[in-house]
Amino acid sequence: MLKNHKEYDLIVIGAGAAGMLAAGYVAQRGYRVALLERNSILGKKLLITGKGRCNLTNAGDEEEFINAFGKQGSFLYSAIYSFTSNDTISFFKNLGLETKVERGNRVFPVTDKSHDVVDKLELHLKKSGADIFLEHRVKKVKKKDGVDSQYTVETTKGKILKSKTILLTTGGASYPKTGTTGDGYKLAEDLGHRVVPISPALVPLELAEDWAKELQGLSLRNVQLSIVGPKGKAIDSQFGEMIFTHFGISGPIVLTLSNQVQVCLKKGPVPLHINLKPALTLEQLDNRILRDFEEFANKQFKNSLSQLLPQKLIPVIIRLSQVDPEKKVNQITKSERDRLIQSLTELKCTVVKTRPLEEAIVTAGGVDLKEIDPRTMESKVREGIYFAGEVMNIDGVTGGYNLQAAFSTGYLAAKGIEEKLEEVTT
Repeated sequence: MLKNHKEYDLIVIGAGAAGMLAAGYVAQRGYRVALLERNSILGKKLLITGKGRCNLTNAGDEEEFINAFGKQGSFLYSAIYSFTSNDTISFFKNLGLETKVERGNRVFPVTDKSHDVVDKLELHLKKSGADIFLEHRVKKVKKKDGVDSQYTVETTKGKILKSKTILLTTGGASYPKTGTTGDGYKLAEDLGHRVVPISPALVPLELAEDWAKELQGLSLRNVQLSIVGPKGKAIDSQFGEMIFTHFGISGPIVLTLSNQVQVCLKKGPVPLHINLKPALTLEQLDNRILRDFEEFANKQFKNSLSQLLPQKLIPVIIRLSQVDPEKKVNQITKSERDRLIQSLTELKCTVVKTRPLEEAIVTAGGVDLKEIDPRTMESKVREGIYFAGEVMNIDGVTGGYNLQAAFSTGYLAAKGIEEKLEEVTT
């Protein structure tokens, strides 16, 4: 909806999770708010999150959220405690959207439809009275000298708006087809801020091994994926789900390990081990195999693993174990069985690189946190400039943490802006 206002109390640039929540919140307080979005629809990136289901938060406690962001977690302390995951759930419930908790405390709408999340955020905006400008990509933000020290915002459509405060919620640079092409970094730099160099975070991994391509589409549950250090010991591990793709591997545990893998890639290819049976000790796994071998004693080895492995994985494991696939099960030696066990518990693969930034779920890097007040999200460099969401140098593990950070920082920025505007008008 377009209105004729040219002067605002707040201009929000970017209609993602942080921007929509913040714009609606400030407008509800009676302030004039404009929300500028370069796309023709609101929340375009939100629509594809969680494979179209939108994992909108995590039901873990606040300390889990802090830990999910590693070294950056301390910056989010005020934001996470000001607007918790319970607040997010209540926010959507009050708008008529119920949620559910799934494995790993991941929270989804009960409808399993991300567009329902976007619809409720749009409802929040419309109820607030905020002005929404779609297909208005921001070209520049300038500080106007003189009266009230206002900022002017110019869009690619030639529209020029003025405001006392500006909130940048443009997102990162991943999934550029959704409009997140890094515009916010340039705007922040033009306003005098330092931007930490960006890189992909929560990103799939490319493998050197040809056999990985044979497994394309195979999803594995309850497996353990480990990064192997120079001395052969695991330096980081994750337990859960993964999937093989045409280029390598993806899935929750892969994405979670990808940031550490990127660090290791600076020194060359990174070895990984996949334990297909992490719930069993080596002795238990050996006993399990012996039971299967007893049942299939007169069968060929290639036909004896159907109860142990997915069918698609059997030829690969047989090749890697170097056991003759035609050999009768009752003729397999202890050393051959040991090689099979090693292939099952240390399925070796090698990461050669990550997928490009365009395929990352979130972006690492962004506006330097040292230049942002964590209590208000206001810039320490430019008064009246605020940040929220992925445009800042924050990125957490997968599981709803990043979207909650967007909601939390958007809310805290809105509170900070409200306090600023109260000061200006009194």
